[in-house]
Amino acid sequence: MRHITHGIRTPRISRLAGMATLVVAAAFTGTGTALAHSAGASAVDQKVDGVMVVAGNSCSWTNASTSAVPPNALTVDRTTINAPGGNLACGGGIAATLNNNPAFTFDEAAGTARTDLIDITGRQSFISCRYKATGIVWDRNTTSGKYVNRAFTAAKTSGSFLCPGSVTTPAGDASMLFH
Repeated sequence: MRHITHGIRTPRISRLAGMATLVVAAAFTGTGTALAHSAGASAVDQKVDGVMVVAGNSCSWTNASTSAVPPNALTVDRTTINAPGGNLACGGGIAATLNNNPAFTFDEAAGTARTDLIDITGRQSFISCRYKATGIVWDRNTTSGKYVNRAFTAAKTSGSFLCPGSVTTPAGDASMLFH
């Protein structure tokens, strides 16, 4: 009979929890840095870059398409984030896929943005975990114009029994830049 020490199992479970958090953050996952633009910006300017760091691993993408520019309400096109149309890439052997087109609304007076829903799947090796988070709030950094996420929790909707039932993304672990 093979004996597995706790020292070997603990990092794997910790890595799975990190993967799950990364997956949720990857949506905007991401995911929240936004630079406000006027309504007259051209369609070429309707893009968003995203970056997030979880458990020491980084996920990012560039030039995803949006339906408008902030402070107008907008949606982000997941096909321009996910491969092959997009360039979402993560370190640490993690792969992520955004399952929805998140909608953002902006409150310029309060300096906040809100995402309706982020639905994302993360994979590492043979393990897949799917999570959804709703009502995510982002705060605008007055110096840089970026929106940075407030802490949020996403619930597991499907996946391996090894996936945590929920994951929490700490404040500031994700940002997006609309341009």
